[in-house]
Amino acid sequence: MIVLMTVLLRLFVSPRLEQQAREHAIEADTGHQHHVAGEKLSGRERLTSVRAWSDLAHNFRGDWQMLYKEIALGFLLAGFIAQLGNGFFEHLFIRHAPAPLPTIENVIVGPIIAVLSFVCSVGNVPLAAVLWSGGISFAGVLAFLFADLIVIPILLIYRKYYGSRYTIRITALMFVTMVIAALIVNGLFSALGLVPTGPRPTRADIFSAVHVDYRLALNLLGLAIFAGLFWLTARRGATDPVCRMTVDRDKAVTKELGGRTYYFCSNHCLHTFEADPERYPSGTAPAAHDHAAHAHH
Repeated sequence: MIVLMTVLLRLFVSPRLEQQAREHAIEADTGHQHHVAGEKLSGRERLTSVRAWSDLAHNFRGDWQMLYKEIALGFLLAGFIAQLGNGFFEHLFIRHAPAPLPTIENVIVGPIIAVLSFVCSVGNVPLAAVLWSGGISFAGVLAFLFADLIVIPILLIYRKYYGSRYTIRITALMFVTMVIAALIVNGLFSALGLVPTGPRPTRADIFSAVHVDYRLALNLLGLAIFAGLFWLTARRGATDPVCRMTVDRDKAVTKELGGRTYYFCSNHCLHTFEADPERYPSGTAPAAHDHAAHAHH
């Protein structure tokens, strides 16, 4: 899909507009650069070093802080749409028209559904399963999954950094690329006989009851790893009072103020804090008895 976007780029974005977008991004850049949580370690050190696992845990927690709303909303919408029944999708997707009209319509409607549901990454997988159950074509599912690049929250980010004109053009470019890429992949899979042709999953298959099997064991293992990584960030981490990001205390930028140590993800947050410490929830100096208790511990 990246190659296809590169080929089509000049049809949507002129060099002049691209330069304007670059200048807009430079102006919009706040200089807020987080420290990259990662060190050059050997394979053995990565498995045995607490610092390496702390890097992994803080990166993992940071990803979840950015995406947990979209992921949760994706599962919520999938559960809600599952209650609509297949009759709803029979009117939404063309299924019985002469080929290739159903496929073309599906690859256009799929991304539109993704944009309106504004879920991305893992959050769109259960919704894609529901759409597949409801009758969307294989190409439509692919286009829906590709469209996590143009969901509303990401479009707002594009607009902030690159401006409205560039955002409109680049969104149109990505939409067309997604449609074409979905059609190409669908054609290749069809030629190789890899497109599923059997009965589609039912709502019961997608939202099945919990059974004691390998999937339950893997889910429990995943939950244990999830909890362990978050525990590690709680043990070694501190909250940046400016951006509220959790940072490793051993690697963070620090500031001593009023007998208290503050931890920051970057110099940008440190300088922002120094300009007005009392603005932030934990940015005021502790009371005398709090400082004494802290020293005692």
